[in-house]
Amino acid sequence: MSNHTSYGIGTNLIHAGVEPDPSTGAIMTPIFQTSTYVQDAPDEHKGFDYSRAGNPTRQALENALAGIEHGQYGLAFGSGVAATDAVIRLLNPGDEVIAANDMYGGTYRLFEKLFVKFGIRFHYVDMKDPENIRKAINSNTKLIWTETPTNPLMNITDIAAIAAISKAANVLLCVDNTFASPYLQNPLDLGADIVMHSATKYLGGHSDVILGALIVNDKQLRDDLFFIQKSAGAVPGPQDCFLVLRGIKTLHVRMDRHCENGAKVAHFLRNHPKVAKVYWAGFEDHPGHEVAKKQMRNFGGMISFELKDDSAENVKRMLTSTKLIALAESLGGVESLINHPATMTHASIPREERIKNGLSDGLIRLSTGIEDVEDIINDLNQAIG
Repeated sequence: MSNHTSYGIGTNLIHAGVEPDPSTGAIMTPIFQTSTYVQDAPDEHKGFDYSRAGNPTRQALENALAGIEHGQYGLAFGSGVAATDAVIRLLNPGDEVIAANDMYGGTYRLFEKLFVKFGIRFHYVDMKDPENIRKAINSNTKLIWTETPTNPLMNITDIAAIAAISKAANVLLCVDNTFASPYLQNPLDLGADIVMHSATKYLGGHSDVILGALIVNDKQLRDDLFFIQKSAGAVPGPQDCFLVLRGIKTLHVRMDRHCENGAKVAHFLRNHPKVAKVYWAGFEDHPGHEVAKKQMRNFGGMISFELKDDSAENVKRMLTSTKLIALAESLGGVESLINHPATMTHASIPREERIKNGLSDGLIRLSTGIEDVEDIINDLNQAIG
């Protein structure tokens, strides 16, 4: 359970959920690399019995996750997709989910390829207008799944508006907060029931760990998710938990630089003669700018763009011409990463669905790192040609 206090956000990121080790005084949480725990008697144990159910390193991380998202309870999973999987396991055959029509391809794949065959139905709507969600709700709707900013089109969802709709309909609202991170946005404060993170990204921050997280306020919801976590077993190891704990301590300083660099890169791309369109919520003419300004503290380091010559050959040439920026899956690390959603992160979404929702074959996604921004811009400039 969280020990969230009234400290400032940076202080909270460094200290939330973490206490000196009582046996040694170690200021960093030890890595409890153990699978099982000695018990005093068959019906007596000191809070831990088997590391699938709980581990002291993981417990420290889960407390930290709750604290930084202003929640009461955190749960850590082996990946972001494993965390998403746990949320859907709350449902029963015949239940229905309203999901964003613009979201991470791995989430879509999980929904359509794994859960549809168990009798759960998914409806995909444009969530830029909350009214589309209200119209899609029916008596079988049990969950609204959204992400904001969306991956990869950077659309903005009004969390408070959707939370009002979900509460009126007695429907759970889960927000994938991966792109914003807890430093820029806190969906529980805006009325969400569950916050999901791929902690692989900004929370870990160094491209060296795979981990997922859920944060909630409701005790029964936490207990239901814990039962799934323990029973299905998609838990992270203590080393991975330690790495995310360490990453969280510098989230604020990293995100400040991601945001600063992202703004400069977004404006550079918008002014480039060979760039057709740039997707970034920090632009005043972005359709979701006012909502983003209201619910976020800054606009982040994620940017997507399209070249004027968006032929497959030119897009591939550009993506393979960067020298500093790595062509790779993932995002949110200290290094800049470039990605082609249509063939990489969103390849599992049928092409006609992608195109209909605005994700073109030529779209390029950039995770702006924390290198010297002049070097990032120079590399993009030479690669675009």
